[in-house]
Amino acid sequence: MTLLTVTDLGVDTQRGETLIGQVSFTIDSGERVGLIGESGSGKSLTALSLMGLLPDNLSAHGEMALDGESGNLVDYPDRRMRTLRGRRVSMVFQEPMTALNPLMTVGAQVAEVMTHHGTVDSDDAARDRTLELLADVRIADPERIYGTYPHQLSGGQRQRILIAMALANDPDLLICDEPTTALDVTVQRQIVDLILELVERRGTGLLFITHDLALVSGVCERILVMRDGNLVESGTTEQILTDPTHDYTRGLLAASDLDARDPDGHLYTVETAATGGYRPGHLHKVPAVPSIGEVVLSATGVSRTFLGKRRGFLGPRRRTEALRDVSLELRRGQRLGIVGGSGSGKSTLLRILAGLDSPTTGIVAHAERAQVVFQDPMGSLDPRMRIGAIVEEPLLGLGIPAEERRARVAEVLGEVGIGADAVDRFPHEFSGGQRQRISIARALSVKPDVLFADEAVSALDVSVRAQVLNLLSDLVADYGLALFFVSHDLSVIRQMCSDVLVLNHGDVVEAGPVDRIWGNPQADYTRELLAAVPRLVGR
Repeated sequence: MTLLTVTDLGVDTQRGETLIGQVSFTIDSGERVGLIGESGSGKSLTALSLMGLLPDNLSAHGEMALDGESGNLVDYPDRRMRTLRGRRVSMVFQEPMTALNPLMTVGAQVAEVMTHHGTVDSDDAARDRTLELLADVRIADPERIYGTYPHQLSGGQRQRILIAMALANDPDLLICDEPTTALDVTVQRQIVDLILELVERRGTGLLFITHDLALVSGVCERILVMRDGNLVESGTTEQILTDPTHDYTRGLLAASDLDARDPDGHLYTVETAATGGYRPGHLHKVPAVPSIGEVVLSATGVSRTFLGKRRGFLGPRRRTEALRDVSLELRRGQRLGIVGGSGSGKSTLLRILAGLDSPTTGIVAHAERAQVVFQDPMGSLDPRMRIGAIVEEPLLGLGIPAEERRARVAEVLGEVGIGADAVDRFPHEFSGGQRQRISIARALSVKPDVLFADEAVSALDVSVRAQVLNLLSDLVADYGLALFFVSHDLSVIRQMCSDVLVLNHGDVVEAGPVDRIWGNPQADYTRELLAAVPRLVGR
């Protein structure tokens, strides 16, 4: 039975600019449909249109019909849409800290979804049902978690709370907008399995939005492909991922294939796939292996303990051991990947090695200059500073004349593919991929010997990810850098790094060359991480 019918859906700005143009598709009851495309393709706007949650400066037109509801949902006033949201159509957002109210306990927020729609007849019933839902989404100790606030939970726990809220009223359609982007592979696998189990048990229709083609491969029966606000291809998952008809879909598949290389030895992007003779897993040219030189950074017996609140008025303070007795060496030209689940100590180790935090015990020795590229460029780039000043800032205080600084800024922006006209613009005027390039330019302005990358590509779509990874690989080779690369994406680590160190709850469980770790992992935890990596159909 057809649950949702969308016909010629469009979204326009107040100035008449078209953001989405005449998108049509259906979703059956219990069907799992994937919506894929790059950033800016219109995936999230489509989802917000279905929910009636477009910003005030945007308007939708076309037709949306939901089984059992009269009329066109596009024409529903907000008051009427509120009766559907959370009851018949629900949504799980990408960032739970934005979607959850920081001033309410998570239990109260789940209960409110039911009391608002009157699907329970008392507050006690809402509490009992909330506890059942928390257990359904595999929250340990629901009674305790009920009274906690969002900031007290891990990313995976917060995402489970959002799923409990979305399913509280047994909706007919669940929309998931990039629900696992920021999660490590094991938690991602758990969340995806949980969503699949719950929608199958309830017979819920699912619209799963993601830029991760391997992930959608294991979730959905049918796939819709969007580009620039238009639906360019649709079909079964197997057909789309093994025999696509549109060049853009073929480009997305090529950019997702981290085992293949184009004639220049680079990862494929959507643009280069059309001209580079892409074949799955084929290496036109093997990337050059940088020569390994002297030690530029070392850590010996590094531990880090964080002290929390006291237990009682005069009780002991809670101790969290984020790192325990970590030792390593990083050599010029070496590309060391750091992997592990949330809370494993990856970012803590990076901050200590980069000089942004101090170890509780142990010694860190820097032989050379180091710089950091963070995950979120909008959080690390000052929104009030122009790009030229941002890239120049690390050069200040080094005794370099102003004319030489400006020349260096222009040089390094050119190296990362940003035009000279960028110097007078602000961060918000650039795309996410461009902002990350600017972050890399700032880090390279002082010609460092060690580059720290903390989840530097985790928030990027597959084609932009390939561009940034190609850039990093080239710069590491050109500058003779040592690269310290933290990522929860094991597929990226395998392709970017020569060596890997596996962390679990602050302990090093395994370390060695990437090929050896992937081919013959010794630790159960490493095998668990590798087993959780999503894979494309037929790969």
